[in-house]
Amino acid sequence: MTAIAVTIAGSDSGGGAGIQADLKTFSALGVYGASVITAVTAQNTCGVTAVEDISPAVVTAQIDAVFSDLAVGAVKIGMVSRQETIATIASGLKRYGHMAVIDPVMVATSGDVLLRPDAIATLKEELLPLGVIVTPNLPEAALLTGRAIAENETEMARQAEMLLKLGARAVLMKGGHAKGDEAVDILFNGDTPLRLSRRRVETKNDHGTGCTLSAAVAAGLARRHTLQEAVVAAKTYLHEALVAASALKIGQGRGPVHHFHQWWSPSGD
Repeated sequence: MTAIAVTIAGSDSGGGAGIQADLKTFSALGVYGASVITAVTAQNTCGVTAVEDISPAVVTAQIDAVFSDLAVGAVKIGMVSRQETIATIASGLKRYGHMAVIDPVMVATSGDVLLRPDAIATLKEELLPLGVIVTPNLPEAALLTGRAIAENETEMARQAEMLLKLGARAVLMKGGHAKGDEAVDILFNGDTPLRLSRRRVETKNDHGTGCTLSAAVAAGLARRHTLQEAVVAAKTYLHEALVAASALKIGQGRGPVHHFHQWWSPSGD
């Protein structure tokens, strides 16, 4: 069987995040990617200048078209900016019997807000219970739990426990926004937490890191890896993509990670 993953997310016209980053990640990791677009953004390395949501009817049509035909092995959900879209996606996942890797995209790397405040409750109530894993960064976890941004691993664990109680099967707390020489992510799934640490990469080319990590987890699940295997491999893939990103010269702002670092270099070697 061909491994297939579906991304349900917004389009990034600059190509560094969203649907584009997800499909690049799937392809780089040997997985066929399909998509359901929830919104179109006018976006580049400097920021987001416009957002237009796709109607619930068209989101539903995309879900039905993809899931009725393809043998979907994993689903990743990214940008879902409003209540109607979230409810539509939740209904579609239930209809086809799928759970998802949920990346609660709330704020872009540039600082632009991508999730409407009135949609947060709907995300928590309708979508998180359908998450095989939720992958918030520290600011997103704080918004979802109503607490201050975690400044230590004890608080990361406390917020993860709150998210597990909302129904998600597992939570990957991403520490990329923390300080220090290490970038520490911690996987919580009811067992002993798994601490994943890598040397922090100093680069301005970090656009799309959250999308890429969650898509890599979905790719691993599509290839029938265990959740822990998928998370560990995704952390390694993202770290290597960040290391390779410094060689990219794309745009005038925060450039993308190098999704195809294993396949080509900017120098053409």
